[in-house]
Amino acid sequence: MSENSGFTTISRPQSAELAATVVRPVPPRHETAPGRNPHTASSVSAGPSSGSLAFAEETRRLLRSRLMVTHAAIGIVAGGVALLSLMDAAPIPAEAGIGPWVVGLSLIMFGQSLAGWLLLLRYPQASLVTLRRGEIIQFTTLALVGGMARFIALTTEPAASSDPRFHDVVYRFAAVLTSYPLFFAIILYGVLIPNTRRRSLTGVAILCAVPLLATGWAAVVNPHVRAEFVEILPTTAFPLFMASVIAVFSATQQVALQREAFEAHREAQQLGSYTLRKRLGEGGMGEVWLAEHRLLKRPCAIKFIRTDLAAHAATARRFEREVRAVTALTHFNTVRIFDYGQSDDGSFYYVMEYLEGPTLDKLVKDSGPLEPARAVYLLRQLCGALAEAHAAGMVHRDLKPSNVIITSLGGQRDVVKLLDFGLVQDHSTTASDDRLTQAGTVLGTPSYMCPEQAGGEPVDARGDIYCLGCVAFFMLCGRPPFEAASAGKLISQHLTQPAPSVHTFRADVPTDLADVIAKCLAKEPEDRYQTASELEVALLGCTCSGQWNAMVAAQWWQNRTAPVAPPRSGSTLIPSETLVRHESLQ
Repeated sequence: MSENSGFTTISRPQSAELAATVVRPVPPRHETAPGRNPHTASSVSAGPSSGSLAFAEETRRLLRSRLMVTHAAIGIVAGGVALLSLMDAAPIPAEAGIGPWVVGLSLIMFGQSLAGWLLLLRYPQASLVTLRRGEIIQFTTLALVGGMARFIALTTEPAASSDPRFHDVVYRFAAVLTSYPLFFAIILYGVLIPNTRRRSLTGVAILCAVPLLATGWAAVVNPHVRAEFVEILPTTAFPLFMASVIAVFSATQQVALQREAFEAHREAQQLGSYTLRKRLGEGGMGEVWLAEHRLLKRPCAIKFIRTDLAAHAATARRFEREVRAVTALTHFNTVRIFDYGQSDDGSFYYVMEYLEGPTLDKLVKDSGPLEPARAVYLLRQLCGALAEAHAAGMVHRDLKPSNVIITSLGGQRDVVKLLDFGLVQDHSTTASDDRLTQAGTVLGTPSYMCPEQAGGEPVDARGDIYCLGCVAFFMLCGRPPFEAASAGKLISQHLTQPAPSVHTFRADVPTDLADVIAKCLAKEPEDRYQTASELEVALLGCTCSGQWNAMVAAQWWQNRTAPVAPPRSGSTLIPSETLVRHESLQ
C-alpha cells in the first residue's frame, strides 16, 4: 500500500475483540485464544454475553424482534380477554373468583404490552442493555399480574353451595386456571428470548417462584386453601417444572445454534483479497482471524480494531501513523505486517504474517522455566527487535510473554517474533492530539508494567528495558517479579517495592545473568541499561551466552516430551491481560 493511498474501504465482518497473539497452539491442548495460556486467555462465550461486539449486535437485533413478537402476542391476548369480559362473554368463569378483576388485570398487561411495542417501534436502534431492561419489565409485569390473579382467586369466597366439596373443587380449579398465564410466560421466555443458560435459569426460576409464593400466601390467609395446600401445590409445581425444562433447553440450544450460524456466516465472507477462515481469538482491542490470500494462497492473520475504539478522526490518524511506522520495521524478530485498511463499518484492520508455535507464556507454563543459556538466546533476539524500534522513535509499552512467539522459520528453531507493535507509543510525533496514551490505547499489562508507566508518566525506551527484565524473570522463574490478586496491588508493587532477585526463586541462575536482570528492573530509568543494544552486549557477556544455539534448540524440540506444567503457588492471581482506556476522546 502506497504512502498516499489512504485507507482501503472494503466490507468485512463486524469487529469484535482482539487477541494479543497470532499463533496456532502447538500442540492444541486447549481451545483458547491463540498463543495464550488457558489460565490467562479470554474465553469465547457461547452466548449473548460474549465479548464479540458483532455477536452482541446480532443478539440485539434478534432480541428486539422477539420482544416485538412477545409484546404483540401478550397484548392481543390480554386485550381480547378484557374485551370479551366487557361484552359479558368472559373466557374465565365467575366461579374462578377473579371475575371482577379480569378486566383490570388484563388491561394492565395490555397497556404494558402496547407501550413496550410502541417504544420498540419508535427506537429501532435501542441498545442491548435497554432491550434487556424492556425484557425484564415485560416478564416481571406478567409474573406480578399472574401472581395477583392467583392470590385473588385463592382468597375470594366462592358462592354458597350445599355440596361440602364445592369449596375444595373451586380452589383447585382456580389454581389450575391461574397457572396458565405463567406457564405460557415461561415457554415464551425460553423459546423466544435469546439467553444464556444461566440467564434463562434465573428468569425461569423467578417466574416459577411467583405462583408458588402466591399460593403460600393464600394458604396463610384462607383456611380452605390451607386445608387443600398439599393437593393444590403439585397441580401448580408439576406443570411449571415441565415448562421450565422446555424453556431452559430451548434457550440453550437456540444460543448454540445462533452462535454456529453467526460464525459460519462470518467465515464465508471475503475481506478484499483475503478469505476469512477462522477466528483465532479476542481481547480488549478487537479480534484476530486466520485468513488466506485468495491468489497467493498464503495464510495470514488479520487483526481488527474494535469499531467503538475507531470512531474518532484522531484515532484514525494515529492508527495510520502507527501501522506505517511498523511496516518500516524490517528486523527478523519483529512480526511482519503486509497490509492495512479501514472497513466499511469504520473499524481498522491490518494483515500480518501467520506464525505457528507457542507463545513464550505457553512454552514456560507447559515445559517449565527455561535454561539460563536459552533465556539469554531468546532475550538477545528481543533486544535486536527493540533496538530497531527504539531507533525509529517507537516504544512498545506492552512487552509480555504472551506477545512473544517462539516459532520455526527457514528450518531454524527458537526464532523469536515480537508482536503487537501496532499498539506502540511513537515519540517521533509530538503533537498532543497524536499521543497514544489517549482513549482506546494500551495502558500496559500490570504484571509487566514499568514504574513510570504505572505512575502515568511518559515512557521511553528504558521503560521497555524494565518490561524486558520482567519477561526475563518469567523465563527463568516461571512467574513475573510481582504477583498480586488485583491490578492495583501489582501497580503499587512496581512503583514502591524493589524487585526480588532471580536467586530468590531459582538458585542455579548464573550470578552475572541475575545481575543483568536486576539492573533491568531498577526503579529509576537512569539506573537501567539505557538502550536495548547495551542490554544485548551485557547478555552476550554472560558466561552461559554461548551454550545455546540453533542446533541445541533443534535437538531440544526433537526430544521434547509431553509438557509438564511447573508447580505454582495456590494464590489467586490476576491474568496477564492488557489494560485499555475506553473513555471518549476529547
